[in-house]
Amino acid sequence: MERRIMPLGAIGANCVILWEDPSAAWIVDPGAEPEAINAFLEEKGLTPALVLFTHGHFDHIGAIDGLLARHPGLPVHVGPGDVPMIGHPQNAWPPDYTRVQKPATLVADLVDGATLTAGGLTAQVIATPGHTPGGACFLFAEQKLLLTGDTLFAGSCGRTDFPGGDRRQLDASLRRLAALDPELTVVPGHGPLTTIAREVASNPFLQ
Repeated sequence: MERRIMPLGAIGANCVILWEDPSAAWIVDPGAEPEAINAFLEEKGLTPALVLFTHGHFDHIGAIDGLLARHPGLPVHVGPGDVPMIGHPQNAWPPDYTRVQKPATLVADLVDGATLTAGGLTAQVIATPGHTPGGACFLFAEQKLLLTGDTLFAGSCGRTDFPGGDRRQLDASLRRLAALDPELTVVPGHGPLTTIAREVASNPFLQ
């Protein structure tokens, strides 16, 4: 698996691009700067196969209009609980993040235990509500890679004081992640990479 992590936008959300087959790249959390994402795809000769949202907050979805303008018909996957956020007028932070349009290709299929496969890569969906109702993590077991969005950060975890946040749900989600393979590399929604082992040992929210 090849990967590129691009911190994008004023809040620096990690957009993750993954591929084995260049004709079927994965884009996870395209939060801003669609021109930068499209330029990278072109530079590497990549054609996206799907977009995944770990959750629906504006800083993780803000580039979707620009991506779909270049790649119409691209399926966009989200957890069912976060569908109401996509395209909602209040899910924005102008001038840095303006409201996006709800994609015609939006698929609300990121439910717990679902499996996604494209271009030789397979991810298992782990539903992790708490930061948002429809939050999800993506486990690439073969590559020992876990994308956690804003559920788990290096040394911290997501906020629950936004609409739809739930502290008890987030605590339960974090317990699930803590029980995963300690050798997993974790790519969070913001900030540096970490591992499950490191977070279990030192993250106060996983104690």
